[in-house]
Order: sequence, then C-alpha cells, then structure tokens
Amino acid sequence: EVTQGISLSSGMILLTWQKIAPTALLYQISPTLNMKILITLAFLSTMLGGWGGLNQTHLRKILAYSSIAHMGWMAIIMLINPTLALLNLLIYIIATLTLFLILNFTSITKIKSLTNLWNKSAPMTMAILLTLLSLGGLPPLTGFMPKWLILQELVSNNNIIMATLMALSALLNLFFYMRIIYATTLTMFPTTNNSKIQWPHPQTKTINIIPTLTIISSLLLPLTPLFITLMY
Repeated sequence: EVTQGISLSSGMILLTWQKIAPTALLYQISPTLNMKILITLAFLSTMLGGWGGLNQTHLRKILAYSSIAHMGWMAIIMLINPTLALLNLLIYIIATLTLFLILNFTSITKIKSLTNLWNKSAPMTMAILLTLLSLGGLPPLTGFMPKWLILQELVSNNNIIMATLMALSALLNLFFYMRIIYATTLTMFPTTNNSKIQWPHPQTKTINIIPTLTIISSLLLPLTPLFITLMY
C-alpha cells in the first residue's frame, strides 16, 4: 500500500536502496542465525510475494510483492552462503532499478497503460520484456544465475524439499511477470483513429542509463563462472 501511494522515484528507493541496510545486518550476523527460522521466513516470504501479486493491476504493488519474494530467496541462503545472498541482492537491485527507470520514463503505473507502450516506444517494450523475464529467473538471462546457484547450494546441503518448494514458488512470480509481458508485447490497445503509430515527439527525459542497466540485468549469465570464482 505504501509503495502504491508514493511516486515512482520514491518507490524505486524504497524497493532497492532500503534493502541494503537489513541485508548488510543479516550478513554480519549470518554465522549466528538459526536455519529453521530462516527456512520458515524464506518460505512464507516467497509464498506471500507470489500469491499477493497474482491479482494486482498496479505495477508498483506487483513490484512490492516481487520484492518480498526476492527477500525470501536471500534469507534462505544467508546462513549457507552469505556472499551468494549479496549477489542475489545486487542482481535484484539492478533489475528493479531498470524497471522503475523505464516506468518513470514512460509515466506508466498500471498494467492496462502498458498496452499502448509499443505505440510510444518499441525499444522500451523490449527492455521491459527482458528485465521481467530476468526477474522471474528464466534462463539464459541474468536473473537465472542467483536462483540456480541458491538451489544448487540447498541441494548440496541436503535441503532438497526446500529447494523444490522455492523453485515452485518462483513460478507464482513468473506468472504475474508474464501477465505484464502479455499486456506489454502481445496485446494491442484499441484505437479510435486509423493511425497505429504515434507521432514521434522529441523526448525531454534522458534514457542514457536504461540501455546499460537492461544489458546488465539480462545478459550476464555467461559470467557465472567468474562470480562462482569470486564467491569461493
């Protein structure tokens, strides 16, 4: 509710920058954490984040539920491999930052407004598609890397049931990401005139950082061996 009621730039700060402090605190005290409590928190977070976002139409609310689910992925691995939790946070922040910058650039806050985005800016449509699929954890995009490594760590620590439940809960998030992608790229907003393409007015907002962030948030999977080397 808070995320929906504030501006896109404030929501961006709330869902990215403000995650750093609690994650840093958990990282500092990670050796003393209780694994059973972490598993319970992680499972509840991923399920709440998944189920809560299914029926939403406001993009800021969907991203808030997505944020809850991603915190669950960070919590479950914090005791086993805290560095991996930080990698997950970094990739999540980059992807969420990209999405909020795109939404701020296009001034869109609801799913139904996205149906006309192809008419205004086709490259932004492709950027949203890649970033959302990456957030959902689909290969061969960057977001698949932390989920894959976390599941691998859980299996190697004999938490196979929890790894299965986490993988299944990720499908809930992927479902509402696919809803947004469907509205953005596969539907056409009904127009009353015959013109399908909007006249290209000169843009006043800058988009310098959006292409770079889109590439980082979607095309870093081949660098996985490098990240593994740095973590271990």
